[in-house]
Amino acid sequence: MRYIIDHDLHIHSGLSLCSNDPEQNSNRILQYAKENGLKTLCLTNHYWEKSVPCTSGEGFYKSQDFEHIKQACPLPKESNISFLFGCETDLDKNLNLGITKERFEHFDFVIIPTTHLHMNSPEPSNFDPKYRARLWVERLDAVLNMKLPFHKIGIAHLATFLINRTTRENYLEALDSISNNELKRLFSKAAILGAGIELNQDDMNFSDNEADSVLRMFKIAKECGCKFYLGSDAHHPDWFGDTKAIFERAINLLDLKETDKFIIQ
Repeated sequence: MRYIIDHDLHIHSGLSLCSNDPEQNSNRILQYAKENGLKTLCLTNHYWEKSVPCTSGEGFYKSQDFEHIKQACPLPKESNISFLFGCETDLDKNLNLGITKERFEHFDFVIIPTTHLHMNSPEPSNFDPKYRARLWVERLDAVLNMKLPFHKIGIAHLATFLINRTTRENYLEALDSISNNELKRLFSKAAILGAGIELNQDDMNFSDNEADSVLRMFKIAKECGCKFYLGSDAHHPDWFGDTKAIFERAINLLDLKETDKFIIQ
């Protein structure tokens, strides 16, 4: 059976500083789910545990602690829709993760982006595509080597433009510079650990001539047995507009089936 679009596991509300939009609230997110026939949502506001030192992005994360994002609860209830409480934590420049092992039990789902290089203040000044590819490998490797409850973890926006945001050409070259062998090694490990691999709305909004570069890693992840979930990464209500069409295209291009779907355990 073809992969069914019945969830969105990466959504921000106005509590995330990068949103700060009062219109992007839990009730509006629930309305989006009802309009699109979704059965599972997850609120994933940005989060950094207060007790964990942060060597980059401290100004952004200082106020986004557990007490701050917990203000979203209780989440509204709707029959036939599961509204989960999660977070998007981060990895700093010293490869520290912004969440303690004890805190995982307070979340239904935790997404970890390994590609937020712009948050590594100061951002690495070397924008050479091959160097950026090495950072991509190093940071994903670091997370996969941690002792974490991967059954409730998603790896977010692996093909984001943030990898190398100088030009579109440099971004694509960075993706192309990650070797097949490294991708197979990393995604084989992710599959064994049971981590979810995110298909992010913005990552999947590529032109036809960019498809091979963007989708190569996900095709290899599929071959390695990884499971995939969908994330709009919406910060504002108008970001929901093209979500379903973008995901339909990605699912078709990757030929995803229901057996390829990540399910939070």
